[in-house]
Amino acid sequence: MSHRRTLLAASIIAGLCLSGSVYAADNTQPAPAPVPSGQDNAQANPQTDADKSKVRELSTITVVGIRDSEAESLNLKKSADAHVEVITAEDIGKLPAKNVADTLQRLPGVNISSSSASEGGFDENDRVSLRGTNPSMTQTTVNGHTVGTGDWFVLSQVQTVGRSVSYSLLPAEVVSEVVVHKSSEAKLEEGGSAGSVDIITRKPLEFDKQVTGQASIGGVYADLPGNTKPQFNGLFNYKNADNTFGVMVQGFYEKRSLQRDGQEVVGGYNQIQATDPIAVAHPNLAGVYYPNETGQTLFTQTRTRKGGLIDLEWKPLDNLTLNLDSFYSKLNADNYNRNYMMWASQFVPSGVGLQPGYTVSGNVLKNATFAPVPGSTTPYGVYDQISRPGASSQSAYTTLDAEWRATDHLTFTGQIGTTEGKGNSDEQNVSELGFGAGAGASWDMRGTGQPINWSMGGDNTTPSGILPSAGWIFGDQDIHVKDKENFYQFDGNYAFDSSPVALSSLDFGVRYSDHTRENKTDIGQGPAGDWQNPANYPTTWSNYPGSFNSDLGLSAPGPVWYYSPGALAAFDALYATRDPVARFNWQNIYKVNEKDAAAYIQANFAGDRWSGNIGLRYVHTKEDITYNTGAQSDYSVAGPIEGSAFGPYYVNNYNHNYDRVLPSANLKFNLTEDLLARFAASQTMTRPDYSALAGSYSLDDLTHTGSGGNPQLKPLISTNFDAALEWYFAPRGLVSAGVYNMELANYINFGTQALQFKDQQASLTQGHDVFSTYLVSVPTNVNGNVKGIELNYIQPIGEYFGVQTNYTYAEGHADGGKPLQGTSKNTYNVSAYFENKTFNARISYTYRSSFYDGVSRTDTYYQAGIGNLAASLGYNINQWMSISLDAMNLNNPKLKYYTTNPAYGNQPYAFYVNGRQYYLNLNFKI
Repeated sequence: MSHRRTLLAASIIAGLCLSGSVYAADNTQPAPAPVPSGQDNAQANPQTDADKSKVRELSTITVVGIRDSEAESLNLKKSADAHVEVITAEDIGKLPAKNVADTLQRLPGVNISSSSASEGGFDENDRVSLRGTNPSMTQTTVNGHTVGTGDWFVLSQVQTVGRSVSYSLLPAEVVSEVVVHKSSEAKLEEGGSAGSVDIITRKPLEFDKQVTGQASIGGVYADLPGNTKPQFNGLFNYKNADNTFGVMVQGFYEKRSLQRDGQEVVGGYNQIQATDPIAVAHPNLAGVYYPNETGQTLFTQTRTRKGGLIDLEWKPLDNLTLNLDSFYSKLNADNYNRNYMMWASQFVPSGVGLQPGYTVSGNVLKNATFAPVPGSTTPYGVYDQISRPGASSQSAYTTLDAEWRATDHLTFTGQIGTTEGKGNSDEQNVSELGFGAGAGASWDMRGTGQPINWSMGGDNTTPSGILPSAGWIFGDQDIHVKDKENFYQFDGNYAFDSSPVALSSLDFGVRYSDHTRENKTDIGQGPAGDWQNPANYPTTWSNYPGSFNSDLGLSAPGPVWYYSPGALAAFDALYATRDPVARFNWQNIYKVNEKDAAAYIQANFAGDRWSGNIGLRYVHTKEDITYNTGAQSDYSVAGPIEGSAFGPYYVNNYNHNYDRVLPSANLKFNLTEDLLARFAASQTMTRPDYSALAGSYSLDDLTHTGSGGNPQLKPLISTNFDAALEWYFAPRGLVSAGVYNMELANYINFGTQALQFKDQQASLTQGHDVFSTYLVSVPTNVNGNVKGIELNYIQPIGEYFGVQTNYTYAEGHADGGKPLQGTSKNTYNVSAYFENKTFNARISYTYRSSFYDGVSRTDTYYQAGIGNLAASLGYNINQWMSISLDAMNLNNPKLKYYTTNPAYGNQPYAFYVNGRQYYLNLNFKI
């Protein structure tokens, strides 16, 4: 298989799994010696006497503690021919980390983000990217195979549907080892233009004892919601005395509360027209921009992650190993989002009540005050309350692996499997209300680093100022996204005893997969019945937390009122139309099917103080894309189809086939026993995101913006060059420097188009069809480049201390100097640890500078630079019990986003605070 480790690496991991937990009792073992230079490929033939000797030598190593696991990670990195970063099980156990993304963020060249669409930032890392690129350009595999993923947020399900894996479904406890491949090899599955992450789970026969049991029981306290939820992880492993059969069962149940206090500028920035009354009265305001809707956003959620893993391993013959592996993880993510907004576009153009003293700076109306207007029916505010019970995501896979050592020189491996991810939005209960008729309002913008101060007249603590005639009921539901793949893989390795050209072994293989990402159902609910009657609205309410404004550091209305999720559900059950035919939202229906076939050959070389490989991977892709449009296109196969309130539509189908040969080469020189030089060159490929291909349109009737797709997009091809110098000056010490360059052909960027669509909200309000112009962002192929520098320093200090720091510089741009998504120019990590026989502690700080995060409606937005402080403590009570404390987001970071536009520069877009989280666990082992 493409992920097959060498015997040497497998032996090291077997040693790791003897202790592989946060509660190792003995930390006095010496670190193993580094792998001697010139022996990196000798283990290709698993039956040679030399290799058997290595197994006997390494099988006596018991790896425990932070220091030894760090030494093993460096040994694996040093022995690899390609450029990799490695984290081992014990390392994960001692890191302040709650999923695999948390673990990876401390590696050089790795960036993490907490969301996949424009849902804003959260406190848990969810996506991983490499070397300043989009997360979709990083391939994530588990045990060398693809893993289907789901998303709980509706925009990630139907609008911004990427190829990156949701790491929130992957708890760190299931991991034995993580290998980050920064340079490509022919035997690696295609898909990661920037690189790939392979998550390797434990195997039953790798454990030392016949019976092993481990468990962790505890809770997590989140300081913003102010409550504690339970956490549990458990593992049981049995293998027979002959070490020929084993079974491992692992389960996890992790529940936690989440509260996010935020401010959002919805709909971007509007421009005052010269003909608007406010510009006629104040000519200096003609052409000036102002924030459309500035809102107080309270998001609350209960996340419950539960699942497990079962693995059966059997060696019926000395030269045959079979492994049946199955994993399941589900994240229940019920959530409630409230956004209480000043609706400036309703009252600014009229200019009524504008007071002297307003300020214009940089073509933006930075601050202004509008006095109350008695008798006015114009709403000065709009309030969205959106409850999503039943939101969830899940991921699962089942694989059957076989390894057959046919001869002393020839080994075959095979894998057959299936994986499926699901994302569900069962129901959305929504109320959008206009309020504050003629109430007056003001705002004061303080730059991109601080939220906007704003105020509104009237009583904002109760729903007494509702104007239901300005309201709406919206929301897509009955969404059940599937991300499924069936795959087959066959690999071989032939090891040479000797070769005049230093050819040590030959890898070859084929792979086939059938992958489908689709959404078949979507009910876009709307209002019905007597929904505008104030007497029918709920009569009870609650209020935002009293610390909401101080948490964000602003002055704004509060504490804002809100209906309970139950009250919203009862109201929508009576007054929302959810007819699956009339409210069928064809805009969010899509299907992308890909049949991918690949074959590769890779020659591995080894000489005196050097080693490397060269190979070719041939890839054939067949795409079948189905999507809907409101107008007939060149790919329409059916329509117009009538009956939907969203208008008639056409079903479109687009088929596309393409082939690609991807070369790769890696070369490593042992300049001295401890000083290595690496060079790599390759071409890699990433297929376009599913939502970029499946060209349906997602539209916002309030702001007349949206997004669509382009089924003719070409796959991204990256031409990569990589060089690094590594000095392993101690068993746990490393100084390294590397440079890289990626020339991106057919990179996917976004542009905007003005298109006509039926305005659903206006059509309902006015009683006839109304068509409006929408600014729609559409993906296109462009070229780009990313280049950078990576520096890494790991230093043991005495017997008990150690430090690690790394820095990555990345510079990226697309055609015309446009930004590349995900490129932070500066990323650095600093961590320090202490560990003795009974106590361990680690503190880590991670920082990444600002980066282009995507397009929301038609606004290009960035996330500002952010740093995160985390810490972990552990105490070994005895040989079978320990206690650990992990603290996340200790510095309570504020996520800041800003938009940029040539007409008005950089302006605030969103701010979020998620608070701190503390995990306390009691750990047991037998």
